[in-house]
Amino acid sequence: MKIKFGYKYAATIALSATMAFGAITPVWADGSPAAVTMAIGKVPITNSSYFELKQIHVLPDQSGKIATFTITIHNEGSSELQFIDYWARLKSKSGNQFSARLLPADKDKNRVAPGSTTDLTFYATVNPSTNLQDLVVQFIKWDFSQTNFERVLGEVAVPENYTDVVPSEGTGTISIGGVEVRASIKKFVSNKNEKYHVPTVYLTLENVGSHAVTVPAYLFSIRTQDGLLYPLEAKGVKDLKINPKESKEIQLSGSIPVAVAADAWQLAIADTIADLKLNVAVANFQLPAVSSQEGGSIGKEYSFTNKSGVYTAQLGGLHRLPWEDQDLLTADLVLSNKGDESLPIPKLSGYFLLDDAVKIDAKLIQTAKVIGLGAGTSVNLQLAGKLPYTYEFSHVKLVLQENEGDEPATGTETTSTTTTDVLEFSTQAELQAVPLIGLGESYSSTDVGRKAKYAVRSVSTYEDKTSIMYSAMVEVTNLEKRFTNATKLVANFRSPDGTVFPASVAEVKNKISPSGKGLLNVWAPVPKGFSTENMNLLLGEAVTEGKLSEGDKAVADSYVNPVAYTLPAEITKVADTLTNVDLFPYTISINKIGTSIEDKVFTLKFNYELTKEKLTEINTEGHNLLLVFEDGGGIKRFERRFDFKDFDVFNGESTGDEDTKMRLGKRENFKISIPDEGLIFNTKFLQKYTLSVYDEFQGQRKLVASQKADWFITTD
Repeated sequence: MKIKFGYKYAATIALSATMAFGAITPVWADGSPAAVTMAIGKVPITNSSYFELKQIHVLPDQSGKIATFTITIHNEGSSELQFIDYWARLKSKSGNQFSARLLPADKDKNRVAPGSTTDLTFYATVNPSTNLQDLVVQFIKWDFSQTNFERVLGEVAVPENYTDVVPSEGTGTISIGGVEVRASIKKFVSNKNEKYHVPTVYLTLENVGSHAVTVPAYLFSIRTQDGLLYPLEAKGVKDLKINPKESKEIQLSGSIPVAVAADAWQLAIADTIADLKLNVAVANFQLPAVSSQEGGSIGKEYSFTNKSGVYTAQLGGLHRLPWEDQDLLTADLVLSNKGDESLPIPKLSGYFLLDDAVKIDAKLIQTAKVIGLGAGTSVNLQLAGKLPYTYEFSHVKLVLQENEGDEPATGTETTSTTTTDVLEFSTQAELQAVPLIGLGESYSSTDVGRKAKYAVRSVSTYEDKTSIMYSAMVEVTNLEKRFTNATKLVANFRSPDGTVFPASVAEVKNKISPSGKGLLNVWAPVPKGFSTENMNLLLGEAVTEGKLSEGDKAVADSYVNPVAYTLPAEITKVADTLTNVDLFPYTISINKIGTSIEDKVFTLKFNYELTKEKLTEINTEGHNLLLVFEDGGGIKRFERRFDFKDFDVFNGESTGDEDTKMRLGKRENFKISIPDEGLIFNTKFLQKYTLSVYDEFQGQRKLVASQKADWFITTD
């Protein structure tokens, strides 16, 4: 591998006393100051040819240290030059000799054609105490007229102020298969946990040549100030191809014990020579200052890295929500994979820090049904913690952490978990308001596997003598392509003055078909006389022990993804006929109403048609259709309840309950008969009667339609 470093060497060239050489002038790569190419020194071969020492490295090895250096043979003459007549030696300034050998790839490079150049790379094992500035490269020509059969052409000593490390803001040019590739450090991020520094280096490679290259399987390491090497894992570098004029970014991550000082770290790149079982240096880069991830703002993206790769996190908002006699503090996060390969979802946790003093532990909730992040995809996450509803604070910080567990030791069941702070988000602004959905509008959940649309269809007030029951009908539309269960919700009614009434939700028990609908009845008892005008309905996805609530026995301990709905005005007008009475999703029409008294039995008879909106699931528990008969003279009054849950039940050929239960469809001459021996004697006092339909829920009722009719005359 051949390397040109993108910075000026303040080089002093030590040369043979019999040779006169000067430092070569810096050459800007393609006219730009982004990269500089400069040789360390030159030694003449002939009047028109010379050796050039281009670069030299020292890399720690198991047996000591390995020095590698690259020379370029420039043949500017008119005849071929044969390297078999020459050699390069490596020694120290104190006189120690080191045996230099050519890398296998260069062993057959013996001839240099006129007007061309050839690069040769040598390697040698040096003493463990040898430093880069101790080395001298000597060039010789084999000469059998000399006593030792050689003649020294000259030598180049590595200057005291020479470095093979590219500055943190510089650019190095690596030759891959003869194609120049510029390398630079875009960013350096380092987190820390109880045991390790967790560094991440973002390395940019730009192909400035005219042919595509495939990046070799380089070894990437962090080199500390003491020369210690810690390996880095390269994400996405395998078989990485870079086309001409194209740039690619590589993420390098690893772990370094916290006992190691995090000062003056370098990125070391090496290549493995398989034939020699040897690693040779390719380039070294001074790492820039760590990019701080603290104090992240809402709405901005920040990156963190673990062993799997690089993730991007964005804080969408912080909310304070009512929860029984406490409040919930929730954070909405978007976790993204901006890379080209899939990533697992990391094990994350976190906590809130209020006014830099009060720590609120938070549970992480993953609402989407995904197990990984594909290239270019995202997943929504939430964190939720509880605090007293009376506690006030002015500043909140969210600390996002990653939990990494070690496998239990042999014969034990004990695991250890390492927690790493990966990101911090903070704000001094007020918490975000819960998104408000306007009248007639809907909210859509986009989580994979749970895509659905939510809208409030209507509100109702049910009353009895002592209290009222306030209710909202929430319509859920399944946007998935499969049958799905409706997401469990937590609900609260909230008045304009901030008063909160925790609400119950009648959940749909059956799965909802694709594009089908479910009706969720949400209700709460409200003191009689308390105004329900301008109330909002606050809905959130129920959470149990850090996961979305599932199953009949799951009891919610928090909720996430809150949305507030502006509630429509209640329809209080009572219809004066019993045609198309709305008991959504049911509609009933009653006609041909007639009364009779025969054999001391009072009979109310009518026809009805009961229909239901298709593809709609509803939990009808606690709901009744209540028929109330009232004689205008006050002599006769009775009620008859018909349970909603019986409406959809098909009774086959049986007619045993035909006058006791209502079913979907049409029915003629439906009869309600009541024995009443004295009624016939009061007929002269009877006036018009009223037949009313009530929507009854939890024992409380709402009048929806009434129709007056004359005794003993069948209506239209």
